[in-house]
Amino acid sequence: MRTMAVTPEVLAKSVIAVPPLARDAAGRICNQQNTRIIQHLEAGGISTLLYGGNAVFYHLRPSEYAAALNVLVENTMIDTVVIPSVGPSYGMMMDQADVLKDYPFPTVMILPHKEIADEQGVVAGIRKFVASFGKPIVLYLKHDRWLSPTTVQGLVRDGMVSWIKYAVVRDNPAKDNYLDEILSLIPNNILVSGIGEQPAIIHMRDFGMSSFTSGCVCVAPGLSLEMLRAVQSGDFGKAESIREKFAPLEDLRNRINPIRVLHHAVLATVAPTGPMQPMLGELSDDEKSVVSRAALLLKDLQQ
Repeated sequence: MRTMAVTPEVLAKSVIAVPPLARDAAGRICNQQNTRIIQHLEAGGISTLLYGGNAVFYHLRPSEYAAALNVLVENTMIDTVVIPSVGPSYGMMMDQADVLKDYPFPTVMILPHKEIADEQGVVAGIRKFVASFGKPIVLYLKHDRWLSPTTVQGLVRDGMVSWIKYAVVRDNPAKDNYLDEILSLIPNNILVSGIGEQPAIIHMRDFGMSSFTSGCVCVAPGLSLEMLRAVQSGDFGKAESIREKFAPLEDLRNRINPIRVLHHAVLATVAPTGPMQPMLGELSDDEKSVVSRAALLLKDLQQ
């Protein structure tokens, strides 16, 4: 596992995979199946793994946090960047900071917590966490104006931020005043498009983001990486043709549930991911059938 700081050059090297966290039939974190998922991604050329929402880090039991970290540390190649998440509550992330001191992760992502939080408090929490963790964090901008552009600028200026996952959903991602304001204040090469393949071309081409995160990359890593390289080389027609191949599975994620659909898509194509972790439910049998077909089609398109 790579332990050095995550630079813009490292971000641009790979699609940032956001995998599920596989569990066994009893709901325990499964070393064997998570290793299969990791090796599948690495074999497809993916060198950055981010464990957050798709891995349901929101609902990890405190008693299993170290076990999850051990799986990530022990089963990745030497050049693979691995980024776990903390939070979303303040107490949870501060206790997790104590656990993380025993691990060499170069950064971690703080999961956004909107309901019982405000801007001033979020900033204070980030600063206290960084002081305890000793390294900058991944800032996850998921909600529109959750943090003001000047607040984001201040966190970056003060060395609190390694990079930013920008995942504010727009009907038209090319029109984004919030993003425009942020990019007027901080470098664009520390931002990553955070909503999968769908807006990635626009975010990278029009706003200069370094890369993009993806859940569906877990099904077809080589294809997703090919799309990244096409955008970086300016071949936007090729990139768009690849993006369209991901659309059926991404549309199901949007229509049903992004986490549950990816969980089953990986189960159908890569490795048994086990039961969904409460507080999330299972797909219906009909939904599983539709998701399996879309996932298998995507996997076949890569070959």
